[in-house]
Amino acid sequence: MVYLKSFSLPNQYHIDMNLLPSAYPSSVFYFKELTLITFERITIFYGGNGSGKSTLLNLISDKLGLQRITTVDRSKEFHNFLHLCKYGLEEEEELRNGLPEGSKIISSEDIMDHILNQRINNKATGISQEKSFEEYMKYKFSDFHYRNLEDYENLKKVNTTRRLTATKYVNTNAGTKSREFSNGENALNYFDRELKEGNLYILDEPENSLSPRYQFELTKLLTDMARFFNCQFIIATHSPFILSAEGARIYNLDEEPVEIRRWEELESIRFYHDFFKERDKYF
Repeated sequence: MVYLKSFSLPNQYHIDMNLLPSAYPSSVFYFKELTLITFERITIFYGGNGSGKSTLLNLISDKLGLQRITTVDRSKEFHNFLHLCKYGLEEEEELRNGLPEGSKIISSEDIMDHILNQRINNKATGISQEKSFEEYMKYKFSDFHYRNLEDYENLKKVNTTRRLTATKYVNTNAGTKSREFSNGENALNYFDRELKEGNLYILDEPENSLSPRYQFELTKLLTDMARFFNCQFIIATHSPFILSAEGARIYNLDEEPVEIRRWEELESIRFYHDFFKERDKYF
């Protein structure tokens, strides 16, 4: 399903008449002649640092009013530029009220924050578990004698520790840690959990923290979600695996004017090809 059909940026004339050409983000797109972007189920923005990939994603997501976790500061010039942008949605019955409500932008910062928060929570849980185990040992083997009502709470703890194993007591009182995964596994699990059927997703460098193997697995996930589960993806990426996604439309932001290219025509892909071809004898 293609929910977002097109997105237009102001051309040089509109920038000259309404904006500061030297200010961000006008300066990024002034010479790119990228005035109209049309989308497929998977559309990719490719280019080096500073080419405008993330800026484009932010413009599109802000114009569409998509959900986002990581906030980004916006300048007055950004909002002025955004005001001149326009978009077109698929003209179908179910889109009369706008995009599916689960549509969102997911940045690499969101994924890293998720991974770090899990580590922080596991560390805090580990500390609580140590304290809970010490408490268990204290009451399990204490020579406790009930004297009055003030001892009632301690009596409950003594009875509880004598009824439960150490593991059961610790887990009941301190909770359990989340299963420990590598960064790549955590990131892939994040996408597997967050991506739902029938939504538009904007992904900013989703390959960060992913090994080549997991980049390949993510590419398969995105392709299947687009093909079988009515999802649309707009992605900024350097990943050769994501760039190779079947049917993806790729805008090469390193070119002026910007052109639609096949993945095997891109400079970084040619570099990988030549690098491994020269070393073919080692394989």
